[in-house]
Amino acid sequence: MLDLRLIRRDPEGVKQALARRDPALAAAVQEIASLDQEWRAATGSAEEMRAKQKESSEQIAAGKRAGGDVSAELEAMQRVSAEVKALVKQAETARAKLDEQLARLPNLPDPTAASGPEDEVVRLVGEPRSLDFEPRDHLDLAGPLIDMEHAANLSGSRFAYLKGALVMLELALVRYALEKLARHGFTPVIPPVLVRERALYGTGFLPDTEQQIYTLDQDDLYLVGTSEVALASLHDGEVIDADALPLRYAGFSPCFRREAGAAGKDTRGIFRVHQFDKVEMFSFVPPEDSSAEHERILAVEEEILGELEIPYRVVNIAVNDLGGSAAKKFDCEAWIPSQGRYRELTSCSNTTDYQARRLDIRMRPAGGGSPQTLHTLNGTAVAVGRTIIALLENGQQADGSVALPDCLVECGAPRELRSGVG
Repeated sequence: MLDLRLIRRDPEGVKQALARRDPALAAAVQEIASLDQEWRAATGSAEEMRAKQKESSEQIAAGKRAGGDVSAELEAMQRVSAEVKALVKQAETARAKLDEQLARLPNLPDPTAASGPEDEVVRLVGEPRSLDFEPRDHLDLAGPLIDMEHAANLSGSRFAYLKGALVMLELALVRYALEKLARHGFTPVIPPVLVRERALYGTGFLPDTEQQIYTLDQDDLYLVGTSEVALASLHDGEVIDADALPLRYAGFSPCFRREAGAAGKDTRGIFRVHQFDKVEMFSFVPPEDSSAEHERILAVEEEILGELEIPYRVVNIAVNDLGGSAAKKFDCEAWIPSQGRYRELTSCSNTTDYQARRLDIRMRPAGGGSPQTLHTLNGTAVAVGRTIIALLENGQQADGSVALPDCLVECGAPRELRSGVG
């Protein structure tokens, strides 16, 4: 959520920043400013009327003690009381509308976020192999180890059974990622995947991406699409000592997304499915450190991709494609030989104070003073399904076998997958 004080102080600056995302957002900022003025005016008038009410009450009480006729004063007092109620109601209505509109505004984009309309390629790392054979896709390489047919009978489309050696590959990926992140100062966490509405609101997924979220109406719970939601809410409503920052967590969880609006896109295989596992990084930092932390998270993602021997490119996401909570986002896109192009594998976002403000997470300055809103960031360490795709396709050999990197073999993965039988 944006700081209302910033909108009051510099409405034109906020409009200009949000216009980089969508010019129509300027009207929303103007409406918020008008509702804020209405709320403050009604609240101020109500307070003034309450002061008059108190003064009149004292005068009426004194008149009664003196035995005088106070009927006119009582009648006037009733009118004042009615005015106070009307002003309070007006203020409450304006504030409710203000909060609703404020909750729908996205974060201000960082000045260095790509202007768009296209993403900006920052760098390419690793040379895609020059194959002297027709590349197979991940389903052909995995064979029966990725079972979409039986999963469809069980759950519908876009689900999969992983079997045999691919299970060992997944577990090796997760172990490898968590051990690496622990060495980088991230505390491993297995969080709940069922959360209340506040957690999704606090991270900016509500109100924004309702169409992507699975709900359990009877329990007022939601299935998360990323452990970012649970990790952000770990310190909901807390004031953290500045000396304790940064706090860094590495969450491993299943993730669930309805993929509404993705009909016909990536329907073959496990690139775009409704359930997948992921290791996610999440950081709580002082505001002045968030830009450096963003680069740090990106560097960890690149370190992982380098050790997994996956060619990739880094892209600075265009402002028109940023999620509502992100001020800036980098994606790492892996080279997929069967498609002959780069596809999104990981992302990392600096959400500045947007999520922390919604979740009321603050830091207490080391030198004293009032608590201030801190900054949060998130980044994918390993999106398991898509990483398996990249590993299979980039490690494929002419005979249909797949060579896997040493770092995963050391964590329990097979050295080689052969013709889908591992």
